[in-house]
Amino acid sequence: MDTDTAALKRANQKIRQLCSRMHGKEPVASEGPLRVGVDLGTANVVVVVVDASGEPVGGALTPAAVVRDGLVVEYVRAIEIVRSLVAGLQAKIGRPLKIAATAVPPGTGRTDTAATAHVVEAAGLEVLAVVDEPTAAATLLEVTDGVVVDVGGGTTGISILQNGQVVYTADEPTGGTHFTLVTAGHFGISLEEAEAIKVQREKQKDLAPLLTPVMEKVATIVERHLRGFQVPRIYLVGGAVALEGFEQVIAKHLGVPVARPQEPLLVTPLGIALSCPVK
Repeated sequence: MDTDTAALKRANQKIRQLCSRMHGKEPVASEGPLRVGVDLGTANVVVVVVDASGEPVGGALTPAAVVRDGLVVEYVRAIEIVRSLVAGLQAKIGRPLKIAATAVPPGTGRTDTAATAHVVEAAGLEVLAVVDEPTAAATLLEVTDGVVVDVGGGTTGISILQNGQVVYTADEPTGGTHFTLVTAGHFGISLEEAEAIKVQREKQKDLAPLLTPVMEKVATIVERHLRGFQVPRIYLVGGAVALEGFEQVIAKHLGVPVARPQEPLLVTPLGIALSCPVK
């Protein structure tokens, strides 16, 4: 079996477990320290809990616009959301949550990175690690050689890995929000209405002619950053890549095999939790 395929299967198994934990009503038995991953995204805030061995224990998310282009723009609201999600998970799991990791887009400056960590700490968690988002995804996907492309709400993050080391990172301001803007402009509707239409699976085929140019723009961005690198595979993560046809557009444009995990929105948050050291 191709090792990449085996790793992707393991990642998908963890994602399925996480989904089950998120939607299940019964607490999950766990031993040892629990690690938390907090993903402050442009469109969603996601909190994921794993145990010491990396098995998903719980998770929660809420739509929120507290971050723009990787920067926290609603500091107090962000703290309130993280604190509420953590409290809900503690009640469900029946154990206190103490340590966490969080993530920022590649290239985020020290001040903005500190602001993200401060949000998590103000919500009552000790931050033991801050990683860049595509690298967090690579942790879950076990990528040693390849490219992780994280298409979030506001930006597209790119991490190139060789022999298990991150050798290049970049972040560009194109993401899910741009798909929403195009949809809203085409139909003359509000951003909220456009977002609701965009995420409906049954309507995505009809939206394909409209959204494909934005997908191609993402492909062009990735292509530019891959110049000079030989990459065996591209891994697509982030909520925006759930759009139908995204994987095919990237593969056709770049001529490189493309893998898209299940529930791509949850890949980075789960990877963040796995990036938290065991204390």
